[in-house]
Amino acid sequence: MQSFENKTEKSANTQMMKAIRLHAFGGPEVLRYEDVPLPALEPGEVLIRVHAIGINPPDWYLRDGFKTVPNFKPSITLPVIPGSDVSGVIEAIAPDVKGFAVGDAVFGMIRFPSFGKSAAYAEYVAAPASDLAHKPTGIDHIHAAGAPMAGLTAWQYLIRLGHNEPNPFQPEPHSPVPLNGKTVLINGAAGGVGHLAVQLAKWQGAEVIAVASSKHEGFLHELGADQFIDYTTRAPEEVVKEVDLVLDTLGGPTTGRFLRILKRGGALFPVFLGFSDHDQAAERGVTVSAAQVRSNGLQLAELGNLLDSGTVRVAIDSTFPLADAQKAHERAALGHIQGKIVLTAV
Repeated sequence: MQSFENKTEKSANTQMMKAIRLHAFGGPEVLRYEDVPLPALEPGEVLIRVHAIGINPPDWYLRDGFKTVPNFKPSITLPVIPGSDVSGVIEAIAPDVKGFAVGDAVFGMIRFPSFGKSAAYAEYVAAPASDLAHKPTGIDHIHAAGAPMAGLTAWQYLIRLGHNEPNPFQPEPHSPVPLNGKTVLINGAAGGVGHLAVQLAKWQGAEVIAVASSKHEGFLHELGADQFIDYTTRAPEEVVKEVDLVLDTLGGPTTGRFLRILKRGGALFPVFLGFSDHDQAAERGVTVSAAQVRSNGLQLAELGNLLDSGTVRVAIDSTFPLADAQKAHERAALGHIQGKIVLTAV
């Protein structure tokens, strides 16, 4: 195995790399493809030669200075490299890292939530080993890069939270509910989190109702959805009732409309901020709970086993070269995404 010191010395003549940075907040046009210093390794980290990068909503929240996120203004030092999800190959390794070696293919969600310190839109990323898992051998880097944030969000909402960090969205920790034999409605089912949540809920034995536009109906039935609702022709809250759980991957101020379709004692899990109908939820005996997704290499390894076996698959909406990150963000802004948008760095 090549040592951290030897690899660092070997790369001493190539201390620059290509990355996407923003020097000001704004639209996709602020994303610049430029030369930046190669990241330095800290204890507990590995250096990854990035092959692919998954893009996620926090990437454009960061890009626009979190203008679209209410009551949330983290301090961001510019210039900054956005992104958190990567798949690639380990190029160097700190001496204290165990369980990984130079040459290993890995994937992960890096340092999330760190809001500007993940730095994934780049040819190389220095990543805590604890945020990583070995890439499933049965999928390529593009599909692996699409899995971390969306997959961990679905996992931590539906399967197991997996950490004891304070919840920024509510006083108590989020607690998933048993899914076997339950009816689960997933709003935004064709998107990144949604299409993985459909598959995880089915894996856990739930009956799944998928809500999306009509173009995604066949896709979602292929993933295991038992029922499909085209929200463009009929509102889901007018179609179904007596649901055990709603996972609203879109969230926002309108998520309270799902309270009327839930059983007494049911649960509503909004992924994004905006729920305000707490009195109505209490009257109906509905638990409303949210979580902040966090990096977790061990959980990602569990998800990786499902990806390797084909039990769960990542759908790719589109791919763009790293240099065309602006075009990728423009695609994201159009909406109606089926699966994940991914940048390629190799």
